[in-house]
Amino acid sequence: MPPAALPQYFDNAEDAVAALNALYERNTAFLREHFDKLISGGDSDKRVRAYYPALSIRSDSYAKIDSRLAYGHLAQPGHYETTVTRPDLFKNYLTQQISLLIRNHDIKVEVSESGTPIPLHFAFKEGTYVDQSDPDAMVRPLRDVFDVPDLNVTNDDIANGDFEPRDGEPSPLAPFTGQRIDYSLARLAHYTATSPSHFQNFILFTNYQFYVDEFCAYAREEMADPDSEYIAFVEPGNLVTKHGETSHASGIEPQRLPQMPAYHLVKKNGAGITMVNIGVGPSNAKTITDHIAVLRPDAWLMLGHCAGLRNTQALGDYVLAHAYVREDSVLDDDLPLSVPVPALAEVQVALEQAVAEVTGLEGYELKAIMRTGTVATIDNRNWELRDQRGPVKRLSQSRAIALDMESATIAANGFRFRVPYGTLLCVSDKPLHGELKLPGMATDFYKRQVNQHLIIGIRAMEKLGQMPSERLHSRKLRSFSETAFQ
Repeated sequence: MPPAALPQYFDNAEDAVAALNALYERNTAFLREHFDKLISGGDSDKRVRAYYPALSIRSDSYAKIDSRLAYGHLAQPGHYETTVTRPDLFKNYLTQQISLLIRNHDIKVEVSESGTPIPLHFAFKEGTYVDQSDPDAMVRPLRDVFDVPDLNVTNDDIANGDFEPRDGEPSPLAPFTGQRIDYSLARLAHYTATSPSHFQNFILFTNYQFYVDEFCAYAREEMADPDSEYIAFVEPGNLVTKHGETSHASGIEPQRLPQMPAYHLVKKNGAGITMVNIGVGPSNAKTITDHIAVLRPDAWLMLGHCAGLRNTQALGDYVLAHAYVREDSVLDDDLPLSVPVPALAEVQVALEQAVAEVTGLEGYELKAIMRTGTVATIDNRNWELRDQRGPVKRLSQSRAIALDMESATIAANGFRFRVPYGTLLCVSDKPLHGELKLPGMATDFYKRQVNQHLIIGIRAMEKLGQMPSERLHSRKLRSFSETAFQ
């Protein structure tokens, strides 16, 4: 092991984050150095280990704090701790969270080494390629020398409210541990073919490539606009086109698109917009939001197509979800169906205002093209081919006005992970009324409606981005005993 690091105490967030980064860089460099030596020499009679940095805070006061804040304060006096990874990537987030704790409780934070080993896999620099033949040169198995990821402690117990500290063990300070975050950072790079460092604080999800095409066209226009606030556009393969340029200056174009490609319209301090094509189905929706959640975004929205369930709806109408029926099945073990997923006022207002501005309609006239109501999400795309009496009765009883396969999953995972969420869908067919998309109809529909729908989503995100993040993150998403970190 590297020499033990003595605890350090700080009343300044920037200094605390710098200390976390120095400790993290030292310990991961130690693991990489010994891996290189082992590969070169082929054997070692020692075990090599280094630990995640830990951030701790202690308080014995019940002093009243600003109750308007959804986060940034301790639930009650006690000892709280979290392991920290990639302080370089989370610099802004860590600085904000630590600053609020120091301000609200007037106490110092402690930076030290935790008791959680850093798995070798997560110690490599992002983008590192390890030749498959290298480990074969080792005499001892890799796990005999280094720590490897431990799935027994890589879970969502804190976020799900299932974590119970043992006697004398600190309570969690943050919703995710260092190893859980590292796991998701690796998955994000795999699923989206872009670095986690490119992800912005505002995420748009879609289930159609048409939206991605329009987003790319919009992003390139922003890169050519001398007055644009966006500073770069990043595509899969980490292809980076900077503001004022017409083509990417870095990155390698992938031979094929990944499972859920991501595109990033970048602003300073991560205040831009990321769009992810999650494809079709609740499984993908859960998978990608499980991983993006560790980045602690300020909001995510679903922009996609849905089946309109009311005869009064027309193709191209918008649906603003204010409630959800969950028949997606993928989150039942993590979030019981009995838990309501409420609409968030800040997001709802931003979406309605964006629809009004882009369409030029407002008030009673807006009701002609947009309906607010319940969206049902189902896991069977061909539910129409089965006995419809059961599903149709449930949909009618719930007062659902639209049906899709992703929205409730994304909203429920936003609720579970305390990420503000919303849904604006566009009616693309009406199966209960025999209005199915034909090839010609579909082409005309997409040409006419997708661009407007996307612009509405972008405008809504820009409105949310103008709000201070501590006001955007709603207290509705916090449980009885919450982590101090958002």
